[in-house]
Amino acid sequence: MKKLRSNFIGEYCNVSMSPKKPNPFKFVAVAATSLLIGTFLSPILTCGDSQPQNPLQLKADSNDKASPAQVQAVALEDAFREVFEKASPSVVLIQTEQTLSRSITGDPYVDHFFGLQNQGRSRSGLGSGIILNEEGYVLTNHHVIGGMDKFTVRLKNKKKFEAVVIGSDSVLDIALLKIDAPKEELKAASIGDSEKVKVGNWAIAIGAPLGLDYSFTVGVISAVERAIDNSGLSYIQTDAAINQGNSGGPLLNIKGEVIGINRMIFSQSGGSEGIGLTIPINEAKKVAEQLKLHGKVNRPWIGISMVAVTEEINEDKRLGLTSLKGALIAQILANSPAHKAGLRPLDFIIELDGKPVSGPDDVKSIISSSKVGKGIQIKIIRNRKEILTSITPMQIPK
Repeated sequence: MKKLRSNFIGEYCNVSMSPKKPNPFKFVAVAATSLLIGTFLSPILTCGDSQPQNPLQLKADSNDKASPAQVQAVALEDAFREVFEKASPSVVLIQTEQTLSRSITGDPYVDHFFGLQNQGRSRSGLGSGIILNEEGYVLTNHHVIGGMDKFTVRLKNKKKFEAVVIGSDSVLDIALLKIDAPKEELKAASIGDSEKVKVGNWAIAIGAPLGLDYSFTVGVISAVERAIDNSGLSYIQTDAAINQGNSGGPLLNIKGEVIGINRMIFSQSGGSEGIGLTIPINEAKKVAEQLKLHGKVNRPWIGISMVAVTEEINEDKRLGLTSLKGALIAQILANSPAHKAGLRPLDFIIELDGKPVSGPDDVKSIISSSKVGKGIQIKIIRNRKEILTSITPMQIPK
């Protein structure tokens, strides 16, 4: 056993100590093995700390120059923002409430006899309006406040004020409220001229559609002088989105001036379908002034009924009209201004108050804009001859 061990040690020592030539392939193999091991261990050792540098190569901040069209579009965006910043502080939210009484026994006389108190319930409503001046006068629609007994006006800064009704007119659907608020809290609306409104102009509405206060919608003027009811008004039509809650709020031009008071929509669904009707601000101002002075509107009246002339009607030899533009008097009421002015049935009105008349709606509009007791000129055709005379509108009889 010793011999064998010695030989083993001797052989071991001989292998360890005896010099040999280096093998170049050995170094290549070691280097390759180290590289493979490093590649494998690298993601493990870093534990995912290394983040890739934007692997999608996203361009987060573009320095591309805007095209001329884009510059114009941005300028228009700025104009819309300016309109909102200018006009919105003049727009108010009007919350209304009505207390409804309910009989306890079913017989109000029995309730009263036994001293039973009625259990009240209430209904509420919501609309919009505009601040007219620093005195606290607020303009809105009659149908916003009609039948209600409590009115709260909320400003853009969320402050609320109880309002009183100064006057209301159901015919033109205009109401005037007043709040007792500090002047510094009130910003009066900038009033435009509805006579200058043209089809294609920008139309902007601010209000509380469906309770969403200070909603801003944009469209165009779709039509002017749109007569759709017996009020005598010629409405402004717009496709700017208007819904319940916009009533009483302003329709604005691109300058932020009020050109109308939003009144109603034509809709089969109950929502906006792009046909909104607005009371021209020039007419609304006249009504508001009368409501402030008298609490009611002294509405001019001349006491006639009219029809538009058609080709068939013009075949009547008594007329002999060369143009169908005008309004044919069909009936005259006794003791009316028209009767006192000497007008007759079949007189054809072609001019009123110096303005040409295209049809009966023009006569209604001009008369409604006139003043009670102030005479105006009227030009008619009678028996193929033009006659110029005057007529003095009166207050419409009750």
